Amino acid sequence: MELLTEYAAGTLSLAQLACMSAHFNYCDDCRRTTEQLQDVGAALFETQDPVPVGDALLNTVLARLDEAPPLSYSRPQRSQGGGRSENGVPALLQRLMGGDFSDLSWRKITSALSIAYLKTGDSNYEFALYQIKAGGSIPDHDHRGSEMTLVLEGGFSDDRGTYHPGDFTYRQASEAHAPRALQGQDCICLAVLDAPLRFTGWKHRWMNPFLTLHAG
Repeated sequence: MELLTEYAAGTLSLAQLACMSAHFNYCDDCRRTTEQLQDVGAALFETQDPVPVGDALLNTVLARLDEAPPLSYSRPQRSQGGGRSENGVPALLQRLMGGDFSDLSWRKITSALSIAYLKTGDSNYEFALYQIKAGGSIPDHDHRGSEMTLVLEGGFSDDRGTYHPGDFTYRQASEAHAPRALQGQDCICLAVLDAPLRFTGWKHRWMNPFLTLHAG
């Protein structure tokens, strides 16, 4: 509920907002709750006394109208119900990808994990797709910051449960886990981080100094 409230209030980062928006394409309950929270916020605004806008603030707002938008979209594919493109990917994510999963530049991290980084214009958060081979796992790791995860294809399991397309998880700093992709299909997830993950097992700790945040 806290994340939905922050979304409705517009206080989440740009990358987090994009991830939550993609989740709403799968989850009607979260979307409806957010709409209700926005209605409450709008009603509260109506009860407030108006505040005069000074010339300095007005000029600042007008100057920003000429700035380039933080998200650069290619032409989207024709959408189907639920705000998803013909291949089932949320339309917003499809625009950021500019193609299909196979068109992305995947960086191999381990034998089972590859990552493709996307640009949102958010300089504080990494916005990336994680591909875990069917039956493979991401080594034991914790997080130096927060992590949002949205399953797009396949699924994975960890100590909290099993997740399928559309499922959303949120982990705080220092929460450790080792996601394992379900058998039969590669798992592709969207992950939004504000700090690099950190491997905790002795076999992969040597990689930690090389794991940097790809924000922007």
